[in-house]
Amino acid sequence: MFHILKKSFHFQIRKYHRYLGLFIGIQFFLWTAGGLYFSWTNLDDIHGDHLHKNPPLLPVNIPEINSAGIVEQLKKAGADSIRAFSLIELNGQILARVRYLLPDGSGDTRLFDAVTGNERPPINRREAIRMAKSLIIPPTEPVKVEYLTQTGPHHEYREKPLPAWAISFDTDDAPTIYIAAKEGSYNTIRHTRWRYFDFLWMLHTMDYAERDDFNNTLLRIFSVLGLITILSGFVLFYISSPLIRRKRKKERAGNERS
Repeated sequence: MFHILKKSFHFQIRKYHRYLGLFIGIQFFLWTAGGLYFSWTNLDDIHGDHLHKNPPLLPVNIPEINSAGIVEQLKKAGADSIRAFSLIELNGQILARVRYLLPDGSGDTRLFDAVTGNERPPINRREAIRMAKSLIIPPTEPVKVEYLTQTGPHHEYREKPLPAWAISFDTDDAPTIYIAAKEGSYNTIRHTRWRYFDFLWMLHTMDYAERDDFNNTLLRIFSVLGLITILSGFVLFYISSPLIRRKRKKERAGNERS
């Protein structure tokens, strides 16, 4: 009877281990493939640092800033408080970028002429193209220009300031430079290797809804199942090991003689 129960236990362990391995084997393969790509890829290349120049810095001899005029314009816009105030250079002009909060808690961003204090409109198409062409490496002409007012959870420009200009170039890496219209400046660049990384990251995190949630339920379930599979493999190795079986036979023989 004990022998039958032991055989049944061995059979159940093998069966569970086999089916668990089959069920999560594909995900294990995707985790490994993604990990190989992540570890063998230079993160600076993924960020696209080699595909663009850094935006120009401000000179130290900038003219006097009309902060009073800017504040007056913000009051007229109904601003409650200022979150951030920074100076940027746009095609040779010094601008003030102000992020502020409204009384209801919502936020917005506006651009001002830093010298006159007058508000200026967000970046237009011509300015965005000119800025992108000044940044892209190697110098080339854009092949596509889009104005984005919204993006979905799988868009490569997700969770970033909108509206934005997307200026695409036809080079080996197929880069797209994104310029936030209200921010008045370059925001990020996306290219082929980054897109591969992003897709593999989605498979790695198993967040098929928004791609970036590392604490989703599906990932937790597969992590637990993976641990169970590994533990069942250890148990199967232990109960199937010839060395362990010989040791047990010697122990039983010794007990019978005594």
